[in-house]
Amino acid sequence: MSYISVRPFLADGGRHNDSCKISTQESLKCPFCFKEIETQILDGILWTKVNSLQLFMKCKSCNNSFIGYANYNQGDQIYKISSLSRGNRNKRIFEKEIEELSANFVKIYGEAEIAENENLIEICGGGYRKALEFLVKDYLIKKFPPKQEEIKKKFLGNCIDEMIDNPKIKEIAKRATWLGNDESHYFRVWGDKDLTDLKKLIEITVHFITMEIQSENYMQNMN
Repeated sequence: MSYISVRPFLADGGRHNDSCKISTQESLKCPFCFKEIETQILDGILWTKVNSLQLFMKCKSCNNSFIGYANYNQGDQIYKISSLSRGNRNKRIFEKEIEELSANFVKIYGEAEIAENENLIEICGGGYRKALEFLVKDYLIKKFPPKQEEIKKKFLGNCIDEMIDNPKIKEIAKRATWLGNDESHYFRVWGDKDLTDLKKLIEITVHFITMEIQSENYMQNMN
């Protein structure tokens, strides 16, 4: 294990008499460029006598600075960085076909990601479920424009069962809906599955829809 020693400021503006030892064993991800970085500490301030050390840090990759919050470990007598201040929002980037198909899906999915990144686990699942519904319904509206109003009002499960003819999209979207419902209801049917599984099923649904749109575009353009 390696360490960095910092003699931090105190709340009254003076310097601490002794240096604080900070663990650098674990790598961190920059909150701006999201690359793994070495702990690069420029300075610090100690707000209480023992356990509230805030560190002024800089990323070597993008040169943005941020605050690291370190907790004191009495046994090792070192500080370990537990969290970093907020930087950019790390959002999923979708293929242009998906952005053109359903801008609302991209927007809602991004908001669900923000909730998840803020550790709002009990509400982000419902957001992913809503995003899935917009994706599937916008996909069906693109395929069946005259049925737009019917699709808008129909339950998502019925849309999938009755209107999707691609078996891969149908079966994966159906299972994503099951897990999405679990995130929204009091009782969980799929107790051995969680948010990670829901996001993976949405990811696969997005992939199959993207592949279908791209395939149709090539077949039309190279007729």
